[in-house]
Amino acid sequence: MRNVAVFNSIDFENWERKDYYNYYINFLKCRYSMTVNIDVTELLSVCKDRNVKFFNAFMYAILKTVNSHKEFRMAKDKDGNLGYWDYVVPTYTIFHKDTETFSDIWSEYSDDFSVFYDETLKDMEKYKDVHKIKAREDFPPNTCPISCVPWITFSGYSIDAPVDAPMLIPVFTFGKYFNESEKIKVPLAMYIHHAVADGFHTSRLFNDIQLLCDNSRDWIYKR
Repeated sequence: MRNVAVFNSIDFENWERKDYYNYYINFLKCRYSMTVNIDVTELLSVCKDRNVKFFNAFMYAILKTVNSHKEFRMAKDKDGNLGYWDYVVPTYTIFHKDTETFSDIWSEYSDDFSVFYDETLKDMEKYKDVHKIKAREDFPPNTCPISCVPWITFSGYSIDAPVDAPMLIPVFTFGKYFNESEKIKVPLAMYIHHAVADGFHTSRLFNDIQLLCDNSRDWIYKR
């Protein structure tokens, strides 16, 4: 049965970010990107030991962190009211080797990693041969985009989007992992509207993702 996310409207006049939101929406219309190298040495080891796919595990770490901080779940409802979803679900890409194209799909989110993992594996298998840009229909409004470019390691990443585009939820992209000082790292980029998140919030998010990767033995169980 499909879960239904709850949209929580904000009391804008008493919101602590009211001035900042107005400034970055109306005056300095600004989004920004940040790329951080996440140490996935422990996460990769746990995935190997417990027969878990890295992509799904890393995607879970991102989503769990996003769902822990409401500034990364900000949106507007169909009537234009500002607020935040009680949780977001991942929308992510499947690559088609035969045509060298990709498709977007989405999966339900669960805070339980085993449930999340099984759900994403099932959807990836179900839609792997659907050659459309949106392979799974009925995209819910509470989605958080996550994509991977596993063919290259990058040190920076940006998205060219219209400054008036309404999307407030962040976009994540990660690349090919690489070795550095006997550690294995993955470049992870996030693109976000400055109206809802500052450098403090973004730094905390990346640090929390790192903590989840460092402690993956606590949430990835044997399969």
